[in-house]
Formats: sequence, structure tokens, C-alpha cells
Amino acid sequence: MPVELNPSAAPTADDPFLRTSPPRSCAWIAMYHSVADPSDDPYRITVSPDRLDEQLRRLRRQGLRGVSMRHLLDACARGEERGLVGLTFDDGYHDFIDHALPLLRHHGCTATLFVLPGRLDGDNAWDPLGPRKPLLGADGIRRAAASGVEVASHGLTHVDLTTADEETLHREVSGSRAALTALTGTEVRGFCYPYGRVDERVITAVRGAGYRYACAIAPGSLAGPYALPRVHIGQSDTAARLRLKMWTNRLRHRALDRSAVTG
Repeated sequence: MPVELNPSAAPTADDPFLRTSPPRSCAWIAMYHSVADPSDDPYRITVSPDRLDEQLRRLRRQGLRGVSMRHLLDACARGEERGLVGLTFDDGYHDFIDHALPLLRHHGCTATLFVLPGRLDGDNAWDPLGPRKPLLGADGIRRAAASGVEVASHGLTHVDLTTADEETLHREVSGSRAALTALTGTEVRGFCYPYGRVDERVITAVRGAGYRYACAIAPGSLAGPYALPRVHIGQSDTAARLRLKMWTNRLRHRALDRSAVTG
């Protein structure tokens, strides 16, 4: 996870800094996980439906629209990304269908859902702390795809690919793409690195498997079409903090510059 900003250092809601419209020449990518009750959440990956509703409403009021990665990257390639924000949801929790999807529809947004075809109808067994959260099965994934959500791969079983042997790496990367293509009947363009961990060997495997792009968190010098930076959005991200994150991540070069897609 990215380092959280210190709330005590954040400007107040009436600060002129926050009243100024954020720069929109470069799009940015929001990273969500579970949309449910966040009261038992040691990893800070859960937002409540009410908070997600508030965050999407805030984006729309600022003239921004959340879209899938496929939509965003196609728009960037045409130079038409102004006013767009990439919305991504990792792990494929069942609560995406229950809570996130209705809110996305209500606010006229789409998203990319990164799922684990090796854990259909399973749970987040890779998280040793916190509650067990159910994952989507084949029917839920198809339902998301039918609603206009881009379904993409998060690997097969959520393992750290930077420590995986070659056989496991191939299975997690190529095997997951084949499984999702068979499940949805559509081309799977995107990949998301479990835990956000990536290195050059893993990037080479993802590119070689036929993916068009891949999402990381803060990939540093590896940033590019196969290591796109994202901004973690959590329950603590009120309107003021959300605006601040848009600014600070733009300044930290975590916005999606057009050159990251076309160069």
C-alpha cells in the first residue's frame, strides 16, 4: 500500500489550495478494493458504500468521470483523456456486485475489475488478518462484464510474482489470461500485480503473455504501460483528502501522462 498522508498536515476544506480546480491535463488512476463495512479492516482496503457514493459524487461535481482502464488508455492514445479518472477495483470481492456496481451506474461511471480466476467463489486467504471476504465466482464475473465493467487479471491466486519461480509466474500470468478469456468470451487486456510488487522479469512475462497494459501502485523507474501508477483510495478519503491526493499524486508524477501510453 502507498504511504498514507498525515491528516494533521492536510489543508482544511476552506483552504484556497483546495478550492482551486486540480490540473486535468493528465489523468490519474484510483485504486479501490472492497466496498463494505470498514470497521474491521486492518489493511485499510475497505470503503463503505456511503463513502464511495460521496467520492464518486465529488468527482462528478468537479467535472470528472470514472472510467475503465480500457476506456482511459484508448482516450489517452487519442489525446482525449481530459476529465477522465481511471477506476480500478482489485481482488474481485463479491461486494463489488452488491455495492460498487449500483453506485457506478448511478453516477454514470465504469471501472476495471481485477479478478482471480484461480479463486472463484473463494475468499481472501492471502490476508492473514481481518475478516474473510468472499470473492466473485464465474456468474458474478460474467454479470460484471455484461454490465460494462472491464474484467482484467490479478493473477490466478494472488501471489507475489517477484518471488515466484518461472513455472508459477507463467501459470499466474498466462494461465489467468486464458482462464478469463474462456470465462468472459472477450479479450483480456489488463493485468494488475498482486501487492503492487513488480520487477523487470515480471513485466517481461506480462508483456509476453499478450496483455496491453498492467497496473502497479508506485513503480518508480519502472513506470510505463506495463507498470502504471495508481492512487490508493480508502475510507479516510473525505472530499478534502481526495482533492489533496489528486494534487499531490500529480506532483509526484503518479498521474497517467500520455507518454506512458504512447511512448
